[in-house]
Amino acid sequence: MPAEHPGTGEPFTSPVPPGTGWPGDPSGPATPVARSAAQVRELARTDLAELSARSCVCRACPRLVAWREDVARDKRRAYRGEPYWGRPVPSLGVPDPHVLLWGLAPAAHGGNRTGRVFTGDRSGDWIVRALHRAGLANRPTSVHAADGLELHRTRIVAPVRCAPPDNRPTTTERDTCAGWLDAELALVATDLRVVLALGGFAWASALRAVRRAGWDVPRPQPRFGHGAEAELGGPHGPVLLLGSYHVSQQNTSTGRLTEAMLDAVVARAAGVGCTARS
Repeated sequence: MPAEHPGTGEPFTSPVPPGTGWPGDPSGPATPVARSAAQVRELARTDLAELSARSCVCRACPRLVAWREDVARDKRRAYRGEPYWGRPVPSLGVPDPHVLLWGLAPAAHGGNRTGRVFTGDRSGDWIVRALHRAGLANRPTSVHAADGLELHRTRIVAPVRCAPPDNRPTTTERDTCAGWLDAELALVATDLRVVLALGGFAWASALRAVRRAGWDVPRPQPRFGHGAEAELGGPHGPVLLLGSYHVSQQNTSTGRLTEAMLDAVVARAAGVGCTARS
């Protein structure tokens, strides 16, 4: 049964079919669908807008497709009156970023519900507040895809674009989704100054991706930690890799990650991202 979008009042079924008017949906009814890792790599050879559209209808990982759609149909009790996106979630932000925020995967009742990464859950609350305080977002909240959030000089990517069970994608799922990630990294790298990795998974994923892209990576491999830094040799100049503990509820509720700790790392990213290359 259709439910009204909390921002627009328009009715949608769950999962949301492409091209039906969901705010920010880049896909349409005729957008080609990848159903294997080989098709992901083939369809990712396009421009940034079309890559976003194609990734948002991907069906290459059967377990993830089943999980994200089951969650969208069953819903959490608190959101029973809302439609769920229930599809792969696109990247968010500017097409020519100075700062690339590297996450993990959408949350089952966050991005998988709202159709926007780091939106509609506590993790999103934390990271968007920090981005706003650092001057990288126009507002301190991220509620739904029609709330007017805009990022400045920043783009958010996830190495896995579907919500995985228990927030744990398999190695095969990670590697299948890498086709979208690798193509996007190549398209947005021109002005890139900073990659901010949220968590150890993101740190390792970023290092794998830049190695696949032929970037220079220090040896031995840089180790993850909160506030860890390493200089990467990007195709258009040096890029600073920064590490932060992930903004998961486990980390934020236990005090392993505080807002002051997160602010310091995001401010560091913003400062480097505003620095002109020599």
